[in-house]
Amino acid sequence: MMETSGETELCFPQLLNASCLKPQRPHFEAMLTYILLFSISLLTAFLNLLVIISISHFKQLHTSTNFLLLSLAVSDFFVAPLLLFEIMLIDGCWLFGDLMCSLYQYVTAVVTSASVGTMILISVDRYVAICYPFHYVTEVTHKRVQVCVCLCWICSFIFQCLILQDNMQQPGRYNSCVGECVIVTSYVAGIADVIFSFIIPITVIVVLYMRVFVVAVSQARAMRSHIAVVSLQCSMKVTAQKSELKAARTLGVVVVVFLICLCPYYCVALSSQDNLMNASSASYAFVVCLYCSNSCLNPIIYACFYPWFRKSIRLIVTLKILEPDSCETNIL
Repeated sequence: MMETSGETELCFPQLLNASCLKPQRPHFEAMLTYILLFSISLLTAFLNLLVIISISHFKQLHTSTNFLLLSLAVSDFFVAPLLLFEIMLIDGCWLFGDLMCSLYQYVTAVVTSASVGTMILISVDRYVAICYPFHYVTEVTHKRVQVCVCLCWICSFIFQCLILQDNMQQPGRYNSCVGECVIVTSYVAGIADVIFSFIIPITVIVVLYMRVFVVAVSQARAMRSHIAVVSLQCSMKVTAQKSELKAARTLGVVVVVFLICLCPYYCVALSSQDNLMNASSASYAFVVCLYCSNSCLNPIIYACFYPWFRKSIRLIVTLKILEPDSCETNIL
């Protein structure tokens, strides 16, 4: 039984002691959190929508690599509306019932898992393109990429269904009061989630990108050595050095941002007692927001470094994509 005082606010006043207590937090802290979440959601939707429109509309961008970027943008785009529900969780009162709580957590897990899976596919694509350029055209075809993307999404649905099966079969089983949204995972499911959603992706991305980095640097140095024989040594030396720095910077951003966004979530998950995480807790809300913010950063990392993306943004903003035959525009 919950005792209420005059200053205590209930999530569902009509339910009296069956209702959860609404957490009391400073007004400034609450408003700052809401504004931050809402801003991340809008920015995530806007940036990924630009990527989706660009790749879908312009025919020159219909390449195997860009299809992977499109899959990434789609999964990250759906993170944006889901992130708005975090406002309700941080507020401490889930208003949509136990079934919707379970469904929300499941959809969020599937979309995020698909995003991580697509990042792995992108790293494999770039590894083959740079390390085995002569085999890239024959090995990485449009059909194979489409199959890999479909398998990525299907595996995400199945895997998260297995991880959250207890939560889906009995929604609200571990809720202590009405208005609470609790995630429950078994020990085995928690270990499997850490391995397949964190350890393996991190390992694959780091190993492949380190290999790509080594090959890119060696190619830049070989080019610089070759140029030393001809008369353009001085001008091309600067270009080679810039190539090395660009490769180092881009790969460093990819790995560091991925680690920063994912590590806190799994640290909280592993430290949670009995694998039970309260979605209304401040620590959980923070790590989930950080986890989902990776979806906002992905289009910046994977798309904004491409010149065609900046050009397509100008065409989209100026509404020139509405002109006849705009899909045939030379965007590269």
